[in-house]
Amino acid sequence: MTSHQLADELKRIATTQVSDITRAVKEGQKSIALNEVRDMARRLGLLADAFDPESAAEKAETVDGAQAA
Repeated sequence: MTSHQLADELKRIATTQVSDITRAVKEGQKSIALNEVRDMARRLGLLADAFDPESAAEKAETVDGAQAA
């Protein structure tokens, strides 16, 4: 993925999610706004993992180890 493609994807995620969050806030739908924030964080995390798969593998090992304890 080139830096231009990464920038385009970040803009797309931010634009879409911020629009949804703004709409939910204006409509007084706090839970929907919070869900949109969580969704944005999830999407950004997936993008980061795709960009750095080694880091994603390390996170998965840490989570798996914590669940086994």
